[in-house]
Order: sequence, then structure tokens, then C-alpha cells
Amino acid sequence: MRAVLMLLGLAALTGTDPVGAAGAAHGCLASGNGYLRARIRGAMNLDINWRNAELECEGGPRPDGSGLRLAFAGPKHADGRRVRLVFGVDSAHEGRAGRALPTNLTVIFEGEERLFATRGEDRCTVDELRQERIGALGGPVRSWRIVARGFCIAPASSLSSDAHILVSSFDFAGNAVFEDERPQPTPAPVPAPAPAKT
Repeated sequence: MRAVLMLLGLAALTGTDPVGAAGAAHGCLASGNGYLRARIRGAMNLDINWRNAELECEGGPRPDGSGLRLAFAGPKHADGRRVRLVFGVDSAHEGRAGRALPTNLTVIFEGEERLFATRGEDRCTVDELRQERIGALGGPVRSWRIVARGFCIAPASSLSSDAHILVSSFDFAGNAVFEDERPQPTPAPVPAPAPAKT
């Protein structure tokens, strides 16, 4: 279970620490207008209302380019417990608004080794999504403020038991970073072997 938590909750976004140095310094967004609200019922009952300063967020394109992946981590308790939500939004692309986007949702209870996942994109929907450019314009690295709201119509199930939770509504403002692929260097030609002497 610990390996699954590490895989989905930490490394699944970009292969780096999902709470970067910039995020730790000022919360979710430098502009101060990041947030996450969600209503969770079932095996766990939570009404989440995280504001920018108590929230850590990160996002970017999915590894296969099929959409966006955004993660939000709430306040960390003294005993190490924290809740993290990871949204995989299908058919969402850099700079484009969207409606009725199929979404996969993973809810991780860090420090408790509990994880719930919808295991598919037909259970949750981002009703509306818009993107606002932030940071420096131009260049190979571009940042966007992602604002979205949505809901789930079917529960997320635990990977270790038969427990379920339903995230009946969510809305958030986080960030996504896009980076141009670096061109691969052309390998040097291999010299032909010298002809053998006879």
C-alpha cells in the first residue's frame, strides 16, 4: 500500500516532489488566489475549504498528453496526516477552456495509508474549466492558473478494502506548467572501420 501511495500521490505528477520550493514559500499561487473546495461523503465525511496559504498545488500535462493532471494538498497536521486530491482531466489542453470534461479522481489520506480512486473517467466530470496565463510570457516554460468546477456521480473505491467515498462537488483554482520538449542532440556519426590489410 505504501508503494501505491508514493506512486499515485507523489511521483505521478511530474516525477518530482509535488510540493515544490515555490509552492512551499507562498502557498498554492503567488497571486494568492488559489483554493480547493470539495464535499466528501461515505467512509470519510469532509467539507474541504482550503485557501491559498494553507494549500499546496501543482499541475501540468498528463504524461501521455491526453489532458491535465492537477494535485492539491491541504494543511499538514502535526502527526503527518494530510489529504491530497489528484484530478486527471481528460481532453484539456494548454490555454483552452473546456466543458463537460471526463475526469479521474484520486483522494489520498497521507499518514493513514488510505487511498480512494474512481478508476475511470466516467464517474466524475469537470463541468467548466478555464485557464488564465500567469508569470512571464513567452519562453519554453509557461504557467497557467487553472480554474474549474465539477462533480462525481459515482463513488471512489478504496484500493485496500470495500470502503467508498463520493466527492459530490468540487471546485478549485490551481496551476499548470507546460514546458517545450528539448530537442535531442544528433548522435555523432560512427566512422567506418578501416579496411583490413592484405
